[in-house]
Amino acid sequence: MRTAIRLRRLRRSALRRRSDVVEVWTALFMTVLLCVGAPLAGAVAGWWAHGEARALGAAQRAERHRVRAEVTGQTPDTLPSVDAGRRQTYRVPVRWTDEDGRVRSTTARVPAGTLRGDVVDVWFDAQGRSVGPPQGRTAVWQHTLTSGVCAAGGAAALVLLGQGAVRRVAMRHRMAEWERDWEHTEPQWTRRHQS
Repeated sequence: MRTAIRLRRLRRSALRRRSDVVEVWTALFMTVLLCVGAPLAGAVAGWWAHGEARALGAAQRAERHRVRAEVTGQTPDTLPSVDAGRRQTYRVPVRWTDEDGRVRSTTARVPAGTLRGDVVDVWFDAQGRSVGPPQGRTAVWQHTLTSGVCAAGGAAALVLLGQGAVRRVAMRHRMAEWERDWEHTEPQWTRRHQS
């Protein structure tokens, strides 16, 4: 119904104003932007984010190495709470034998619930610091989808804000045009003469 009314504004009519035509063409342009531009922006942003996340994961896998280590230290009495569905970790002393046969020990992050004597996978960077595991495929895809959805949503919001601004300006111009025309028409209708 509203589309039919908007398209009627393009027909020749004594009541049609230039602001009506501008508003209709702007609405058509914004619809195309909303249906094509926003998904395209999301796809481009997701594609870019996917490449970046894969490169970061590859760099992390090249820099980090995993060690099977035994927990030698005392674990905390109270376990950390679960935050947003992710398992918390805490630092405890661990010991492992490296490739040269030397026994090494350090403090590393282990998952909550690990007890003394448990064997866990611990990740270290090139400097020997305890770090988390490298990004996996799930994290890459989560980053890709989040970036794509945010970009598409942001583009759609910009299009809708632009449409609202154009409609506001068109309405202001329409009211000014009607006011000007009424100044000329009102004396004929009311039989009042201009002084």
